[in-house]
Amino acid sequence: MTLRILLLSLLLLGAVDGSVSAQVVTSERARWAAMATRTTIQRDDWGIPHIRGKSDADAVFGMMYAQAEDDFNRIETNYLTALGRRAEAEGEAALWQDLRQRLFINPARLRQLHSESPAWLQALMQAWADGLNYYLFTHPDVRPRVIRHFEPWMALAFSEGSIGGDYERVNLAQLAQFYGQVRIAAREPGQHEYREPQGSNGIAIAPSRTRDGHAMLLINPHTSFFFRAEQQVSSEAGLNVYGAATWGQFFIYQGFNEHAGWMHTSSGVDSVDEFAETIVEQGGKRFYRYGKELRPVREQTVTLAYRLPDGSMATRRFTTFATHHGPITRAEKGKWIAFAAMNTPIAALEQSFLRTKATHLAAFMKVAERRANSSNNTLFADSGGAIAYLHPQFVPRRDDRFDYRQPVDGSDPATDWQGLHALAELPQAIAPASGWAMNTNNAPWTAAGPDSPKQSSFPRYMDSAGENPRGVHAAALLTPAMALTLEGLRALAYDPHLNAFDPLIPELVAAWEAMPDGAERARLAQPMALLKGWDRRWSAESVPTSLAIFWGEALWADTVADLTPGANGMAHYDAMRAAAPDRKLAALTRAVDRLEADFGRWQVPWGEINRFQRNDAAIVQKFDDTRLSIAVPFASAQWGSLASFGAHAWPGTKRYYGTSGNSFVAVVEFGPRVRALAVSAGGQSGNPASPHFNDQAARYASGALRPVYFYPGAMPSHIDQQYHPGQRHSDGALPR
Repeated sequence: MTLRILLLSLLLLGAVDGSVSAQVVTSERARWAAMATRTTIQRDDWGIPHIRGKSDADAVFGMMYAQAEDDFNRIETNYLTALGRRAEAEGEAALWQDLRQRLFINPARLRQLHSESPAWLQALMQAWADGLNYYLFTHPDVRPRVIRHFEPWMALAFSEGSIGGDYERVNLAQLAQFYGQVRIAAREPGQHEYREPQGSNGIAIAPSRTRDGHAMLLINPHTSFFFRAEQQVSSEAGLNVYGAATWGQFFIYQGFNEHAGWMHTSSGVDSVDEFAETIVEQGGKRFYRYGKELRPVREQTVTLAYRLPDGSMATRRFTTFATHHGPITRAEKGKWIAFAAMNTPIAALEQSFLRTKATHLAAFMKVAERRANSSNNTLFADSGGAIAYLHPQFVPRRDDRFDYRQPVDGSDPATDWQGLHALAELPQAIAPASGWAMNTNNAPWTAAGPDSPKQSSFPRYMDSAGENPRGVHAAALLTPAMALTLEGLRALAYDPHLNAFDPLIPELVAAWEAMPDGAERARLAQPMALLKGWDRRWSAESVPTSLAIFWGEALWADTVADLTPGANGMAHYDAMRAAAPDRKLAALTRAVDRLEADFGRWQVPWGEINRFQRNDAAIVQKFDDTRLSIAVPFASAQWGSLASFGAHAWPGTKRYYGTSGNSFVAVVEFGPRVRALAVSAGGQSGNPASPHFNDQAARYASGALRPVYFYPGAMPSHIDQQYHPGQRHSDGALPR
């Protein structure tokens, strides 16, 4: 480290926090230097970092340093969100998002929880902060938007790796109306407005179904692109895990070690509830009714900073309210609505890290006893041949007489949560005789074919999702599947069947055949002939895929009003089927008109429309039809595609560009030695100048997964760079 960089970094730290003493700075630098010498980063020929440390803390230090090298902006953004500090970077419009977070996340409480954490977890949190701070120390040219120094307690603010936390279910427009008496544009879609399915696919295959007698696992998260970093993290203390880590977190969220693997899918379990509180004012104070008593409403002052247009900072103070059920987030029909959700950061962070070291199902279940996973189903497989579908472990016990899909009466003690369900009381499929387990964000009642949990045995709040076309698709493929290989599992994950159209297209054909002769019938004759002969399978060259999807989108929009409140699962597809023949035909006319208007003809191959494009490092991409893009053959999960590509037209574009869906895909075989194939959307790096910014795009689009270099013996011929954290030349090159 040069004296110039050292002095500059000390000056930067002094500017950030004048209370940092020279003694503290010196101690911190010494700790960083020692950890760096105990940590090695090898980047393979895809730029993926393989981090090795002496202790778990050393490995976490290197893990965070490598993440920051690849995309520090996403790390900081995730923690601005988690800490309720987005407005400090983005201005006043982000205040309501920050307030929502701060209703649940209190920095003072997190500091206290940090001090109460077990020593091993404190060591990891310290290493987490050290890795990020050492990156900033060695990269003085990187200018954080807000967070110039990370503190260990901050890791507790983001302790679970889902793309959207439970707190995000709080409606921002309603929150702003309650606490600010202001109206903001609600970003959340309406109840039946189309949402691109975001969740994931997970499939576990037992040895009885595989050619070589080894359990296998499909890891297929459907998230927004570039949301997770691919890494391998290992230590001499037994840590050796590979997979996808959410930017800024020190655990692999979806992945595998040498003996076991896990895949999380978003669940339909009811893990959050709203309680309608009866507010009574007495003596200038607020109380809420609970049974025969009045309890005081808890009040707290929250001060939020926000950036002004000229770059200076301002603050705004809020008085927030809470009951024992949770913080007040809105008002409805004269009641205040309290929001109840899991808020156990220590247990959540422990569970997230410790499961990465579990090498068999019993060990994984022991970690799960912390019951700090509120929103994710898990598909599991191990080298002993065990497979399982597991329900989220944080499930409050409730009186099933009440409908918790709506706010329940908070004044009635009978509506309260009565502790948590034991793991044995949850829907699960462990070692199913069917030989497979799966989840596609659908209900658990079809997770293992005939060996699935029985819906009648569980309270209704165990699921609110119902079935979806991907679930039907996966079950149809898995039921006859035998002698599967790793390549066979990969092919299954990319099966091109768009099964949602199976009942819809014949009904459209029947409607057209019943049309009276005339100009419109003649105009639709050729499109209809293509759809009638279509095998309902996507491909880049397929014109009927384009026709069907444009038609499906038009009919979906037309049938929104036909749905009843609370409808879920397959209800919208049923509404499309129930639409009158003339509505189905009118939707096809609109689809043909749109194709002709946007592309000059209706005979447009799907790959000409459906594209992958990565232009810059922005978290919110801007797309351009005149710039380079790649055809993607697979389609939206909306239509039953297992390989999901959530795409649509954007301002100024006619083509569809994807921003979510398949993001990290891996197939893993747990034999005597673990073997895996994987691909990530775009590439490992968030830097457009990096050769690894977009080097996986073609493989991503074609589904050509690359080998994973899990064992050190596989690495020598694939090591592109090897270094200790901090060893970077001034020109940016990394030494071997």
